[in-house]
Amino acid sequence: MLYQPRTKSQELTTLELLSKRKNLTSQEKQLYLNLEKGYEGEKLFDRYMEELLQSDCLILNDLLLQVNNTTFQIDSLIIAQGKTYLYEVKNHEGDYYYQSDKFFKKPNFEVVNPLHQLSRCESLFRQLLLKNGFNPPTHASVVFINPNFTLYGAPLDKPIIFPTQIEWYVNNLKAKNYKVTDRDMKIANKLMELHQVDTPFSQLPHFEFEQLQKGIVCSECYSFSIVIEKSLYICKHCHHKETITNAILNAIRELQILFPDKKITTNLVYDWCKGIKSKKTISRMLNTHFKKVGEHRWTYYE
Repeated sequence: MLYQPRTKSQELTTLELLSKRKNLTSQEKQLYLNLEKGYEGEKLFDRYMEELLQSDCLILNDLLLQVNNTTFQIDSLIIAQGKTYLYEVKNHEGDYYYQSDKFFKKPNFEVVNPLHQLSRCESLFRQLLLKNGFNPPTHASVVFINPNFTLYGAPLDKPIIFPTQIEWYVNNLKAKNYKVTDRDMKIANKLMELHQVDTPFSQLPHFEFEQLQKGIVCSECYSFSIVIEKSLYICKHCHHKETITNAILNAIRELQILFPDKKITTNLVYDWCKGIKSKKTISRMLNTHFKKVGEHRWTYYE
């Protein structure tokens, strides 16, 4: 049972939108690529874990928790039969080697040791459970999800699941025929209660409304090469078609994500969409799909 679904982080979503409308710096591009690759790896892991969805267990993803003023994140967690299974998912690609308790990408580039990350996460998780009156056995593993990953000198005594082992590992969990106990439900509910929405780890760059390219963006290929035919927006690049209403609604959602403190007004949406000739079209759509607040020049929409 999927108790906490995985969602794209606010940081990744924002960078994805920014990448359409401004030239990211090399540092911003690297951050975006790292976040995107990590998310893709987690989604791939989820596809393997779908095999367990029909089993009697609880799956919680992307938990952001805090204990003793220390915040930590759990990529995936399974709760069943009085046990918890914690996973640190890595989408590393290429040739790596393990030496003197350190991780290196060939030829000699040292990276953060995921086993150290796992150990920290597991320790904090145990502390959090104990603080809230729980002490289930916890099994923690690093999962290397990318099929193009190789680790030379891999230690045999470490909790590592390699790409070729994942299917076997999931089938092994399925074979146990776990059942969810009342205690398991209490743990899951407490974790959901303690889960934080806003991450303190955000590295988002500063940006202003004036810096971003305005216009309707194709929802498929992110091109600005859009033409209007009757009630449709048609992308000249990929030929994707979308109603004008849906295109404007998507643009407003972008505004709300990128500028959550700005009030949605007819003029703001008109400036953002750039190319829509009539403000009346925007005004009618806002009145239909949003709640109107205020009157005349002080009108905005929620």
